[in-house]
Amino acid sequence: MAMTRPPKPVRKRTTLARLRVRPLVGDRTRGHLLAGPVVIPCALGRSGLTRRKREGDGASPCGAFRLRIGFYRPDVFAARPRSALPLRPTRPQDGWCDQAEDRRYNRPLALPCPGVSAERMWRADGLYDVVIDLDYNRGPIRPRRGSAIFLHCARPGYVPTEGCVALRRADLVRLLRRIGPATRLRIG
Repeated sequence: MAMTRPPKPVRKRTTLARLRVRPLVGDRTRGHLLAGPVVIPCALGRSGLTRRKREGDGASPCGAFRLRIGFYRPDVFAARPRSALPLRPTRPQDGWCDQAEDRRYNRPLALPCPGVSAERMWRADGLYDVVIDLDYNRGPIRPRRGSAIFLHCARPGYVPTEGCVALRRADLVRLLRRIGPATRLRIG
């Protein structure tokens, strides 16, 4: 009697290699994030997309970006959201430097930081309950080319962002389960 081997288990792909953001025709401030076969509505920068990003222009940068690290509010989530992407809990003193002349430009820093302009990561409006650093202008960092470009939670009605890509919080939490360090996000 011949021995038969059991069939190999089918491995379900848990990490998406690519995500794509496309603007809507007729509304440059809104778009769709394509995650495999799933289409997710998103908000884009108030100035639409650009290939020549500048600090404060309100545009989302075109290009392909890796997902560096994610952050989540531990007071909003009972447990760390599931993801292969490294996730860190935010703290009330967390900030992100957006002052082009500062040596910490486009990097995390501790608040308060007198004399330095910084984005507060612990926000009352819920936009950064979950936030992912998109690796825009991170190596090398070029002053005035844009900072704090994230994938984060959207305002109700997908109000335009200051240059980020924003998803409904429930969609972003579901997406976290399918992304990891090898995932690339293409905008435009």
